[in-house]
Amino acid sequence: MSDNVIHVGEADFEAQVLQSELPVLVDFWAEWCGPCRMIGPIVDELADSHAGKVKVVKVNVDQNQRIAANYQVRGIPMLLMFKNGKVEATQVGAVGKAQLTQFVDSVV
Repeated sequence: MSDNVIHVGEADFEAQVLQSELPVLVDFWAEWCGPCRMIGPIVDELADSHAGKVKVVKVNVDQNQRIAANYQVRGIPMLLMFKNGKVEATQVGAVGKAQLTQFVDSVV
């Protein structure tokens, strides 16, 4: 796991995501989710390659059901790009590195 990935929960979601000066990639995931485990290394790579340009956070939907409900997370993995506290883009399901990089870069 990358040192550039921050695990957030209900206590720090607002400060880490909504009040962030950088665009934020939020990865909604769960330990039991196979596709989540598949894209995990790609998310880690993006966190490293975009360090200083994008903040990358992970939200465990099992432990943070209120956040997941607020953002209508019905399937995981679900990735949201936030900019200035607002959702700018949504990606549901596992995708490859090129598509995920394009998804992040479209908001940065």
